[in-house]
Amino acid sequence: MRTGTSTTTAPLIEVSGLRKAYAGRTVVDGVSFSVDEGEIFGILGPNGAGKTTTVECVEGLRVPDEGQVRVAGFDPVRDHDKVTRILGAQLQESEVQAKLTVREALELYSSFYPDPLDWRPLAERLRLEEKLGTRFAKLSGGQKQRLFIALALVGNPRVVVLDELTTGLDPRARRDTWQLIEDVRDSGVTVLLVTHFMEEAQRLCDRIAVIDKGRVAALDTPAGLISRAAGATVISFTPSAPLDDRELAGLPGLATVEHRDGRTTLTGGDETVNAVVTLLARHHITAHQLRVVDATLDDAFLDLTGAGQS
Repeated sequence: MRTGTSTTTAPLIEVSGLRKAYAGRTVVDGVSFSVDEGEIFGILGPNGAGKTTTVECVEGLRVPDEGQVRVAGFDPVRDHDKVTRILGAQLQESEVQAKLTVREALELYSSFYPDPLDWRPLAERLRLEEKLGTRFAKLSGGQKQRLFIALALVGNPRVVVLDELTTGLDPRARRDTWQLIEDVRDSGVTVLLVTHFMEEAQRLCDRIAVIDKGRVAALDTPAGLISRAAGATVISFTPSAPLDDRELAGLPGLATVEHRDGRTTLTGGDETVNAVVTLLARHHITAHQLRVVDATLDDAFLDLTGAGQS
């Protein structure tokens, strides 16, 4: 794989004012973002938010209605041949000829590129070495997914687009694949990752664009998105005596208060934790079964997209 990143400061991928509609229905509405060389950039969003259409425009598989897309300075549609030599892609839905074996598919795809990777270590890393003689039609869903990841990387790309990278993989294969993608990034390859797995995005991505209803709802690091959650910290406990809601409402950084079955749950920030501990001590109230939990990317995602709201 590539060794080291470019010294240029220009983004490797630039998307500006992207719009795309089907049959009069707008699915991508003014999306803009840039991806720096050498980073893992994530795209999150509910089903139907426009994520896959956005990356298909980056790949040159769809023509934007409006806006501009550039990959290393090239237009993915007008300069499609140039882009395909530097961009590898694992699509959300892919197929190869049913009778091709895994070995034949890897050898075939390697032949398309001037400087391909040695596919053998890649197959071993993706646990495909024992399936090299197996025809594509006989592979399980997870094995097919691992093959498509290998095919996306075998051309030694400068940037790789991975759409729903680990769908269908078991937990071990998923974590092995995460490590592979981190190694790919460390070797200098830029990764554009579409995923609905929050743990995957939180572990892998340097920055994330949350797309909702065809627009970018937020763009930040995973930690930055989590800090935007309505309550970045959740404090729950069973008080030994009742608490005055008026005093709780005055706690700094407080977002919500809930009492249920004798248990009090607060959401807020770090300053809320310190303040509630001080409040409890001042009133000589013991907090039984005290739990302090940081918000997750799931919490931030739900706040930003309203997913799951009635």
